[in-house]
Amino acid sequence: MLTDKESTPESTFDPVPEAKRLLRCSRVATLATLAEPEGFPFASLVNVATAPDGSLILLLSRLAGHTRHLDADPRMSLLLYSAINRPSKGDPLAHSRLTILGKAKRATDAIEEMLRTRFLARHPKSSIYADFVDFGFFHVTIEAAHLNGGFGRAANISAEKLLTPVGDADDLTAEEPDLLAKITEKEPDFAHDLAQANGGASEKAWRAVGFDPEGLDIGNEERLIRIPFADRVTTEKELRTQIAALLAKARKPS
Repeated sequence: MLTDKESTPESTFDPVPEAKRLLRCSRVATLATLAEPEGFPFASLVNVATAPDGSLILLLSRLAGHTRHLDADPRMSLLLYSAINRPSKGDPLAHSRLTILGKAKRATDAIEEMLRTRFLARHPKSSIYADFVDFGFFHVTIEAAHLNGGFGRAANISAEKLLTPVGDADDLTAEEPDLLAKITEKEPDFAHDLAQANGGASEKAWRAVGFDPEGLDIGNEERLIRIPFADRVTTEKELRTQIAALLAKARKPS
């Protein structure tokens, strides 16, 4: 397994913020599973989303080879690549990518509804087939990660550093859909204004798709944008305070 000691980053390069951004902003990833019976790596393309703590969510068909592989051996790797998830130019190897090592298992009844809500908020078109009998949600437990931030900028990252602690915010995250609906009702343009202030195209239909103690995710059918909070949130009041501060900054005349 990867360890921090194997990292060789620039002395001024902090890999964790970029790794967290990639984790939260990625809509698509390369999934590598272990093919049976030979054990060769088997790569495929999948849609991804994150749970509040940053662990990953997959929606897979049991008819697909990668699903059969995971049912036999849950070990897998995911490659999240920034150039897939947002426009980029130049050498592809100059852009950030994050490799995840972990295990993907079928969702338990206790968390399936949460995984479903989070995934479909980021991939609404997947609702067309999410209830098909052969499809099911998988939860990825992250064990380690490796960020390559471009030439000369690489680091191994522990799961502890990559993931977001949520134990003190369970009540808040459980109300995520209702809270976002209330905030949007009061401020219909808030996602659009935040997107414009953070590099999003003004003509796109932006909406809030989720939050966690460390930040807010907004998106459209093509892209996700991660907006970190200045301070960690664990209550509705703190959440509203942080969003109000982000809006004030976004709407401040230049």
